[in-house]
Amino acid sequence: MTTWGDFQAITQLSAGLNVAILSFVDISLPAIKERRRVFAKAREELEIHRKNPHKRTAAEKDDHAQAVGAVDRQLFDLWRETAAFESVEDSLMRSTGVFGFFGALLSLGLLWYSALHYNETLSRTGEILTFLSFLSLAGALCVNLFTASKASAYAKKCNQLREHMRLHL
Repeated sequence: MTTWGDFQAITQLSAGLNVAILSFVDISLPAIKERRRVFAKAREELEIHRKNPHKRTAAEKDDHAQAVGAVDRQLFDLWRETAAFESVEDSLMRSTGVFGFFGALLSLGLLWYSALHYNETLSRTGEILTFLSFLSLAGALCVNLFTASKASAYAKKCNQLREHMRLHL
């Protein structure tokens, strides 16, 4: 028979980790910032290629303008795709705070309860609530890993487009 006191270390771990959830955004923020930086850089580079002074003849200028226009459309389409994800991204980042707040509240409540009922038998409800407090951790971690993964994928696509510009424009 497990008592609240025997289970208190697990509750303490849950409380500590749930308070730490708020730092989980550090998982996805660098990838988000990198994606935004890469897109800004791609836009700058496209403007430089648009003004290419090495194209002398009308045919060269026309071909170059068409190639720049094609890359501009690709960059715009990629930007539109990422812009649609940005609202999801913001929502996911807010959910990390929600997970952290409720997980911390639940785990700190359980920690306080376990201190008051240290020698009493742990109920099934106590076990389930402790399990739920760990689910908030898993949820926040998954959200931030997913967000970082998507942001990195968009940055990679944009970098591929930048490489295409360097080679073909």
